Amino acid sequence: MQKPALSVLSPALSVLSEEEKLFSNSVLAFARTRLAPRAAAMDAAGKLDLDLLPELFELGVMGIEVPPEYGGAGASFFTAILAVEALAKVDPSLSVLVDVQNTLVENALLRWGNTDQKQRYLSKLTTEWVGSYALSEAASGSDAFALKARATRRGNAWVLNGEKLWITNANESSLFIVFANTHPEAGYKGITAFLVERGFPGFSVGKKEDKLGIRASSTCSLLLDECEVSDANVLGEVGKGYKIAIETLNEGRIGIGAQMLGLAQGAFDLGLSYMEQRQQFGQKIADFQGVQFQYARLAMEIEAARLLVYNAARLKDSGLAFIKEAAMAKLMASEVAERTASLAIEFAGGIGFTKEFPLEKFYRDAKIGKIYEGTSNMQLVTIAKLIRAERS
Repeated sequence: MQKPALSVLSPALSVLSEEEKLFSNSVLAFARTRLAPRAAAMDAAGKLDLDLLPELFELGVMGIEVPPEYGGAGASFFTAILAVEALAKVDPSLSVLVDVQNTLVENALLRWGNTDQKQRYLSKLTTEWVGSYALSEAASGSDAFALKARATRRGNAWVLNGEKLWITNANESSLFIVFANTHPEAGYKGITAFLVERGFPGFSVGKKEDKLGIRASSTCSLLLDECEVSDANVLGEVGKGYKIAIETLNEGRIGIGAQMLGLAQGAFDLGLSYMEQRQQFGQKIADFQGVQFQYARLAMEIEAARLLVYNAARLKDSGLAFIKEAAMAKLMASEVAERTASLAIEFAGGIGFTKEFPLEKFYRDAKIGKIYEGTSNMQLVTIAKLIRAERS
């Protein structure tokens, strides 16, 4: 099987600067040379190859928006989105690790962290530490503010108790942004964000989930048992964690859109490459008109998803309203990713259904796109509300 050809240059890429194109191509080259040979084994083992982590830091994708004084690239949010997309063309599991690091953890620290917190943590996050964002719980998914984790004042510190679920990067992370309620009687207005290091007493990483897809990305529970956190590790203001959660996730959804966009493009490239090589009834599969109709429509949908993702990222970088556009980008890209991966398997026929070929992995990896960082139905609710608000 020959290596799939690069996609024809997308019109959406014309909005990239030369520097952005070079960066995106360098990340994609890394993914194809260093990541691709390991992706199947990591998926089978359900575990990240830790040798890749130092390479990610060296590549410069673990602190893209972080200012140079903290060891980061000082680049744009859009640049981070390009990295997520490029990695997902090869392995969405590694893509989401980079996504969470940049769009959630570092993004929150940059926006709400004080000078001391930035000095203590950002330099580590750009050079050696992986970060996690711990909001979800058993009873707190789409209803993010129904969380049960508690933070009780005790002397000069806060003591955290509870359990977090579905925490991405948990096995690899050294720093966790943990949300707990300091004043349950105040409802969501008691939610506070805490910076919790892996070595803090009373904190531990629990069960790792055995997942359908993105298996090399660790998803674990977190256990908080009398975990003491000082005031110096409160992120933002006490009782304002709900604002951090909402606003960070709005940005994170663009990252998930980029992940699903990359996945769709990766699956499309593999499926089309196979059809260009395999012949039936004396002609390439790609030459059959019925098949052409299918992959032409997929190409159109991928391009539409790319434009939505890029537009949302550009709006965010420009300081303009982007919440509706982020929801649209995540919704569209996740739907396109699942549809593209499914049809790509059909394009490849029997071999597409086997683990010998990466398409079945793309198909499994795609499913999570409609679920995490806001389900498809939640995106539709957001879009509908904002459409009506714009008309009033």
